[in-house]
Amino acid sequence: MEKTPDNAFVESVVRKGYEHGFVTNVESDAFPQGISEDVVRAISARKAEPEWLLDWRLKAFRTWQKMAEPAWAKVGYPTIDYDAIYYYAAPKGPAPKSLDEVDPELLATFEKLGVPLHERAALAGVAVDAVFDSVSVGTTFKDRLAEAGVIFCSFSEAVREHPDLVRKYLGTVVPPRDNFFAALNSAVFTDGSFCF
Repeated sequence: MEKTPDNAFVESVVRKGYEHGFVTNVESDAFPQGISEDVVRAISARKAEPEWLLDWRLKAFRTWQKMAEPAWAKVGYPTIDYDAIYYYAAPKGPAPKSLDEVDPELLATFEKLGVPLHERAALAGVAVDAVFDSVSVGTTFKDRLAEAGVIFCSFSEAVREHPDLVRKYLGTVVPPRDNFFAALNSAVFTDGSFCF
Protein backbone atom coordinates (compact mmCIF):
# COMPACT_ATOMS: atom_id res chain seq x y z
CA MET A 1 0.00 0.00 0.00
CA GLU A 2 1.31 3.42 -0.99
CA LYS A 3 2.28 5.65 1.94
CA THR A 4 0.19 8.82 1.91
CA PRO A 5 -0.91 11.11 4.75
CA ASP A 6 -4.39 9.50 4.60
CA ASN A 7 -2.92 6.00 4.79
CA ALA A 8 -0.65 6.98 7.66
CA PHE A 9 -3.64 8.32 9.59
CA VAL A 10 -5.68 5.15 8.97
CA GLU A 11 -2.74 2.99 10.06
CA SER A 12 -2.28 5.03 13.25
CA VAL A 13 -5.97 4.64 14.13
CA VAL A 14 -5.89 0.89 13.49
CA ARG A 15 -2.78 0.41 15.66
CA LYS A 16 -4.11 2.54 18.52
CA GLY A 17 -5.98 0.81 21.33
CA TYR A 18 -9.68 1.38 21.92
CA GLU A 19 -9.65 4.71 23.73
CA HIS A 20 -13.20 4.91 25.05
CA GLY A 21 -12.41 2.52 27.87
CA PHE A 22 -15.24 0.04 27.90
CA VAL A 23 -16.45 -3.17 26.36
CA THR A 24 -19.83 -4.83 26.66
CA ASN A 25 -19.59 -8.30 28.12
CA VAL A 26 -22.69 -10.22 27.11
CA GLU A 27 -22.96 -13.80 25.98
CA SER A 28 -23.42 -13.91 22.22
CA ASP A 29 -24.65 -16.40 19.71
CA ALA A 30 -22.69 -15.98 16.46
CA PHE A 31 -22.52 -17.72 13.13
CA PRO A 32 -19.08 -18.90 11.99
CA GLN A 33 -16.99 -16.42 10.03
CA GLY A 34 -17.44 -16.22 6.29
CA ILE A 35 -19.93 -15.34 3.62
CA SER A 36 -21.78 -17.76 1.39
CA GLU A 37 -25.27 -18.50 0.20
CA ASP A 38 -25.63 -20.76 3.25
CA VAL A 39 -24.85 -17.81 5.56
CA VAL A 40 -27.41 -15.62 3.78
CA ARG A 41 -29.99 -18.40 4.13
CA ALA A 42 -29.08 -18.91 7.81
CA ILE A 43 -29.53 -15.20 8.60
CA SER A 44 -32.95 -15.23 6.97
CA ALA A 45 -33.94 -18.45 8.75
CA ARG A 46 -32.74 -17.19 12.15
CA LYS A 47 -34.88 -14.11 11.68
CA ALA A 48 -37.87 -16.22 10.51
CA GLU A 49 -38.21 -14.09 7.39
CA PRO A 50 -40.75 -14.72 4.65
CA GLU A 51 -39.66 -16.43 1.43
CA TRP A 52 -39.82 -13.20 -0.58
CA LEU A 53 -37.23 -11.57 1.69
CA LEU A 54 -34.91 -14.58 1.46
CA ASP A 55 -35.21 -14.38 -2.34
CA TRP A 56 -34.40 -10.64 -2.18
CA ARG A 57 -31.30 -11.35 -0.06
CA LEU A 58 -30.13 -14.16 -2.35
CA LYS A 59 -30.52 -11.99 -5.44
CA ALA A 60 -28.46 -9.29 -3.70
CA PHE A 61 -25.80 -11.85 -2.72
CA ARG A 62 -25.52 -13.13 -6.29
CA THR A 63 -25.28 -9.54 -7.52
CA TRP A 64 -22.50 -8.86 -4.98
CA GLN A 65 -20.56 -11.95 -6.11
CA LYS A 66 -20.38 -10.51 -9.63
CA MET A 67 -19.20 -7.07 -8.51
CA ALA A 68 -15.71 -5.82 -7.77
CA GLU A 69 -14.89 -3.86 -4.66
CA PRO A 70 -14.42 -0.21 -5.65
CA ALA A 71 -10.96 1.32 -5.80
CA TRP A 72 -11.39 4.63 -4.01
CA ALA A 73 -9.44 7.64 -5.18
CA LYS A 74 -6.94 8.92 -2.61
CA VAL A 75 -8.07 6.43 0.02
CA GLY A 76 -6.00 3.47 1.00
CA TYR A 77 -6.99 0.77 3.45
CA PRO A 78 -5.96 -2.83 3.98
CA THR A 79 -7.66 -5.39 1.77
CA ILE A 80 -10.85 -6.62 3.42
CA ASP A 81 -11.14 -10.37 3.86
CA TYR A 82 -14.90 -10.82 3.61
CA ASP A 83 -14.57 -14.42 4.80
CA ALA A 84 -13.01 -13.24 8.09
CA ILE A 85 -16.16 -11.37 9.11
CA TYR A 86 -18.93 -12.60 11.40
CA TYR A 87 -22.15 -11.69 9.62
CA TYR A 88 -24.46 -12.58 12.50
CA ALA A 89 -24.09 -12.18 16.24
CA ALA A 90 -26.79 -11.59 18.82
CA PRO A 91 -27.04 -11.56 22.59
CA LYS A 92 -28.02 -15.02 23.85
CA GLY A 93 -31.51 -15.51 25.18
CA PRO A 94 -34.95 -14.50 24.02
CA ALA A 95 -35.39 -11.14 22.34
CA PRO A 96 -36.65 -8.50 24.76
CA LYS A 97 -40.31 -7.57 24.35
CA SER A 98 -39.81 -4.20 26.04
CA LEU A 99 -37.01 -1.99 27.30
CA ASP A 100 -37.65 -3.39 30.79
CA GLU A 101 -36.41 -6.79 29.57
CA VAL A 102 -33.17 -5.52 27.98
CA ASP A 103 -29.97 -6.77 29.63
CA PRO A 104 -28.76 -4.01 32.00
CA GLU A 105 -25.26 -4.38 30.51
CA LEU A 106 -26.64 -3.38 27.09
CA LEU A 107 -28.55 -0.45 28.57
CA ALA A 108 -25.34 0.68 30.28
CA THR A 109 -23.49 0.51 26.95
CA PHE A 110 -25.98 2.81 25.26
CA GLU A 111 -25.88 5.16 28.28
CA LYS A 112 -22.07 5.36 27.96
CA LEU A 113 -22.50 6.20 24.29
CA GLY A 114 -24.88 9.02 25.20
CA VAL A 115 -27.98 7.22 23.92
CA PRO A 116 -30.30 6.65 26.88
CA LEU A 117 -33.04 4.17 26.04
CA HIS A 118 -35.56 4.96 28.76
CA GLU A 119 -38.12 7.31 27.25
CA ARG A 120 -38.23 9.58 30.29
CA ALA A 121 -34.57 10.47 29.67
CA ALA A 122 -34.25 9.75 25.99
CA LEU A 123 -32.63 12.56 24.09
CA ALA A 124 -35.28 15.21 24.72
CA GLY A 125 -37.90 13.29 22.78
CA VAL A 126 -35.78 11.84 19.96
CA ALA A 127 -36.93 8.36 18.92
CA VAL A 128 -34.21 5.69 18.92
CA ASP A 129 -34.11 2.12 17.64
CA ALA A 130 -31.05 0.69 19.39
CA VAL A 131 -29.30 -2.13 17.52
CA PHE A 132 -26.64 -4.21 19.29
CA ASP A 133 -24.72 -6.74 17.23
CA SER A 134 -27.38 -8.11 14.90
CA VAL A 135 -30.62 -7.32 16.73
CA SER A 136 -32.74 -4.40 17.80
CA VAL A 137 -32.73 -4.34 21.60
CA GLY A 138 -35.14 -1.47 22.12
CA THR A 139 -37.17 1.21 20.40
CA THR A 140 -38.25 4.43 22.12
CA PHE A 141 -41.36 6.53 21.52
CA LYS A 142 -42.98 3.88 19.32
CA ASP A 143 -46.43 4.31 20.89
CA ARG A 144 -46.31 8.10 20.86
CA LEU A 145 -45.31 8.10 17.18
CA ALA A 146 -48.07 5.59 16.35
CA GLU A 147 -50.61 8.01 17.81
CA ALA A 148 -49.39 10.52 15.22
CA GLY A 149 -49.70 7.97 12.41
CA VAL A 150 -45.98 7.19 12.21
CA ILE A 151 -44.72 3.61 12.17
CA PHE A 152 -41.32 3.45 13.89
CA CYS A 153 -39.89 0.07 14.83
CA SER A 154 -37.07 -2.32 14.11
CA PHE A 155 -36.81 -3.68 10.59
CA SER A 156 -37.48 -7.19 11.91
CA GLU A 157 -40.71 -6.05 13.55
CA ALA A 158 -41.73 -4.23 10.35
CA VAL A 159 -41.27 -7.45 8.35
CA ARG A 160 -43.65 -9.21 10.77
CA GLU A 161 -46.16 -6.40 11.30
CA HIS A 162 -46.05 -4.47 8.01
CA PRO A 163 -44.73 -6.87 5.34
CA ASP A 164 -46.55 -5.15 2.47
CA LEU A 165 -44.85 -1.82 3.23
CA VAL A 166 -41.42 -3.42 3.58
CA ARG A 167 -41.84 -5.37 0.36
CA LYS A 168 -43.03 -2.27 -1.51
CA TYR A 169 -40.22 0.07 -0.41
CA LEU A 170 -37.21 -2.12 0.45
CA GLY A 171 -34.26 -1.14 -1.71
CA THR A 172 -36.07 1.64 -3.58
CA VAL A 173 -33.73 4.45 -2.50
CA VAL A 174 -30.49 2.47 -2.77
CA PRO A 175 -31.09 -0.79 -4.64
CA PRO A 176 -28.73 -3.73 -4.10
CA ARG A 177 -27.33 -3.37 -7.63
CA ASP A 178 -26.34 0.27 -6.94
CA ASN A 179 -22.87 -0.63 -5.69
CA PHE A 180 -20.68 -3.33 -4.14
CA PHE A 181 -21.42 -2.39 -0.54
CA ALA A 182 -25.16 -1.90 -1.12
CA ALA A 183 -25.32 -5.43 -2.54
CA LEU A 184 -23.31 -6.87 0.36
CA ASN A 185 -25.43 -5.08 2.96
CA SER A 186 -28.66 -6.13 1.24
CA ALA A 187 -27.57 -9.76 1.41
CA VAL A 188 -26.44 -9.92 5.04
CA PHE A 189 -28.00 -7.04 7.02
CA THR A 190 -29.63 -8.27 10.19
CA ASP A 191 -31.66 -5.38 11.55
CA GLY A 192 -32.14 -1.67 11.43
CA SER A 193 -34.77 0.99 11.88
CA PHE A 194 -38.02 1.23 9.94
CA CYS A 195 -39.95 4.49 9.70
CA PHE A 196 -43.08 5.11 7.64
